[in-house]
Order: sequence, then structure tokens, then C-alpha cells
Amino acid sequence: MDIDKRDLSMDDIYDPNFVADLFDRCSSNYRRWSAVSSFGFISLWRHQCVNRLPVKDASRYVIVDLMAGTGEVWPYLLRRFPNLRTITALDISHHMHIEADALKTDLPTEHADMIVSTFGLKTFNQEQQTIMANQIARMLKSGGHFSLIEASDPIGWFFRPVYRFYLDRLLPQIEKIFLKGAKDFSMIGAYTQNFKNCEHMENALRDAGLEVTLKKHFFGCATSVAGYKPLKTS
Repeated sequence: MDIDKRDLSMDDIYDPNFVADLFDRCSSNYRRWSAVSSFGFISLWRHQCVNRLPVKDASRYVIVDLMAGTGEVWPYLLRRFPNLRTITALDISHHMHIEADALKTDLPTEHADMIVSTFGLKTFNQEQQTIMANQIARMLKSGGHFSLIEASDPIGWFFRPVYRFYLDRLLPQIEKIFLKGAKDFSMIGAYTQNFKNCEHMENALRDAGLEVTLKKHFFGCATSVAGYKPLKTS
């Protein structure tokens, strides 16, 4: 399916069916092309996201990877937690891992010791982010930790116009040439501009009862939120 962003409304790009179809088309090229198009920053940011999780003996832990893509974050998780017991991976795409809508997952309450997500939040509007925050709070065990990272719009950065030109103008042309006219990865421009940064997710997670801190990466080209679910008090 050929995508013309001029024909898409704001609601269209957050529709779960649209997102699933988008990543179905991207799945075969996702790992390689995302690394190339980000000049390697996506690997660094995944490493930094996982490093916001505390080092613990994870031999009995369950880590849930939300919007898991093709499992790109797993090597970083396994290096940080070499004796990790279980990774449960969810993704809405039919071509990824366990096919499930993270906003509607029926994973049990207090199922996860840790929750991680790398570069899936931008496909949620603010209402969906709030739902996601409540899902994370529900799925986390008391005392469990989370870390989420997303490409962002570095508003106020001196070189932001160059960054936006690359995402909005140059990347679509590069993708068109090297991926046989595809227009899928270039959707990151629209998503990041609408997403802005993790500030709304930070507030939604805090409203859901979690302790959370926001961090900027490379002048705000990515932002992350990490924290924990407070222990229950008797």
C-alpha cells in the first residue's frame, strides 16, 4: 500500500490497524534500516534505556517488552541480566513476536518484574499514552521497575531545523530510493513531531501511581522515562 501523508488525518496514524499494517510492511527491513537511518544512535539509545533498569539477580524475573518490534532490545537486556529468566514480547504487528495490542493486553496484574519499551510510544496519541501508563502500572509487580525511550522533537535545540529537515524531507527521499519507493520509515517525521517528547507519558505514569523521572538524550532527540512501582504498605 502506497502512503501519502497528505491524505492521512491525525486520527488515522494512531489507529491500531494502521500502525499494525505499517510495521508489517517495515518488519523485514526494520532492524537494518533503523540502524542506518539513525546513524547508529538507535543502538546507543536502546543501551541507555536498558541501563536505566537497576542491575539485579534476574534469574526469577519476568521482563515484558512492549511494542517489541523484532526484538532489537533483547541483546541489551541479556547483557545487563545474563541470567534473565523470561522475556515476554508484545507487538501489534502480525510479523513481529506475540501479536497483541499493548493497550488491551490481558497479561495478568502484577505479572512483570520489569517493563521495557524502545521506540513504540510515538505511535500513541496522548489518550493512548494514558491508557498505556495505566497498563504498565497494572502489570508491574509491587517494587517492579520500568524504562521506556522514544525518538523525540528537540524543541529549542540550535540544530533542530537540520534534524527536522532530515526526518521530514531527506529521509523520505532516501527511503524512496533504497527501499523501492516505500514511505513507511519516513512516518517517523510525523510521529516525532506530534509526540514531541516523553513529558505527557511522564505525567501519565505518575498519575497511575508510579515513581518516574524523565531524561533527555542527545539534546532531546530522544527522551526516556524510568522508575518503579512503590512497594505496597500494610
